[in-house]
Amino acid sequence: MKFSISHTDPSSKARAGEITTDHGTIQTPIFMPVGTAGTVKGVHISELTDPIKAQIILGNTYHLYLRPGLEVIEKAGGLHKFNGWQGPILTDSGGYQVYSLAGTGRKIQEEGVKFKSHIDGSIHYFTPEGVMDIQRTIGADIMMAFDECTPYPCTYEYARKSMDMTHRWLDRCIKRFDETDPKYGYNQTLFPIVQGSVYSDLRKVSAEYIASKGAFGNAIGGLSVGEPVEDMYAMADEVTDILPKDKPRYLMGVGTPANILEGIALGIDMFDCVMPTRNARNGMIFTTQGIINIKNKKWESDFSVIDPHFVNDVHGQYTKSYLRHLVRCEEMLGAMIASVCNLRFYLWMVGEARKEIQAGTFTAWKNRMIPQFMHRL
Repeated sequence: MKFSISHTDPSSKARAGEITTDHGTIQTPIFMPVGTAGTVKGVHISELTDPIKAQIILGNTYHLYLRPGLEVIEKAGGLHKFNGWQGPILTDSGGYQVYSLAGTGRKIQEEGVKFKSHIDGSIHYFTPEGVMDIQRTIGADIMMAFDECTPYPCTYEYARKSMDMTHRWLDRCIKRFDETDPKYGYNQTLFPIVQGSVYSDLRKVSAEYIASKGAFGNAIGGLSVGEPVEDMYAMADEVTDILPKDKPRYLMGVGTPANILEGIALGIDMFDCVMPTRNARNGMIFTTQGIINIKNKKWESDFSVIDPHFVNDVHGQYTKSYLRHLVRCEEMLGAMIASVCNLRFYLWMVGEARKEIQAGTFTAWKNRMIPQFMHRL
C-alpha cells in the first residue's frame, strides 16, 4: 500500500492525498460509508459506486464474526466476494462494540474481553490475537488494532490504565499480524488506535507510542462518545501534531458535516459514521442547502426536488412531498432513498473539500459551508 500527499492548505492542516490499495485508489480526505454487517443499510452495491461515489466502505469484526460467521465468509473467499463490493474495505476491530456492551456482563481483562452476543446471549471471547485472525479471514484491506474505547466521562486513572492496556494489546496485535499472511492473495495493513479519553497528556503519550510503531496509517479512537465537541477538536488537534505527517490519519466514528470539515482542517484524512444512514431512516436529510426533517408538515405539498444541486442523481428523481409520504408510511423505499441522498451528500462534501485544498482555498470555503450545511430548513 502507498500514501502520498499532493496538496496542503496554507491556512490549516488540511491535506489532499491518495491511498493506493490492491482493491483501488482512495482519494483523501474521504468519508467511508459504514457497512456494519457486510452491507451499507438500505443501499445496493451498485448505488455505492453511482451515484454515491464511495471509494471505501467499512465492515465490523464483531458483527461479522457473529453473523454470518467466519466459516461462511472464508468459504465465500472473503468479504469482497461475499458482498460483491470490489473496492477497498476497512474493518473496525470490534472494540467499540465491546464498549457498547457495558452492563451486559462484559468483562475486560488483560488477556482480552469476555462478552455476551447481543443476538442470543452466547458467550464469546476476543483477544488481540483472535481479532487479528478474524480480520485476516474477513479479508479487509485495512485492519484495526484491538483497543478499549473508554467511556465519557471517565476518571484520569481509568483512562490511563485503559490506554496502557490498549498499547499492550497493540503490541500483541502487531506480533500476530506479522506472524500471519493474507488469505486471499492481496495485501492487508494494520492501523493502531490512539486512546486517552479527553486528557491532553494521555493523548500525547498515546500518539507518541502509536507513532513509534511505524504503521502504514494511524487512527484516533475514543472520541465522539459524548464529550463536548470542543474537546474532540482539541484532542484531534494535539494528536495530529504528533502522528507522522506522511501517514494517513483516521478519526473513528465522526460525524456531522461540521465535524468532518473541522476534522479535515485539523489534518484528518479518513472518516466514518453511521449518521448518514441512521438519521436517514429517521427522516433527516442532509442537503447542500441545509438539514431537512422530512417528516415535518411543511414538506407535505412541496413538490420540488430533494436537492436541486443533484438534479441528475436520486435527489432530483423524487420530490420532498413524495419522500415525506414514504417515510411517514414507513415504506422501505423511503429509508433507501434517504440513505442514498445522505451518503451522496457526504461523499460530495469531502470531494469538494479536496478540490478546495488543491486550490488553496479550503479554510474560507469551510467557514462558509459549515453554517449552510448545518442550517435547519
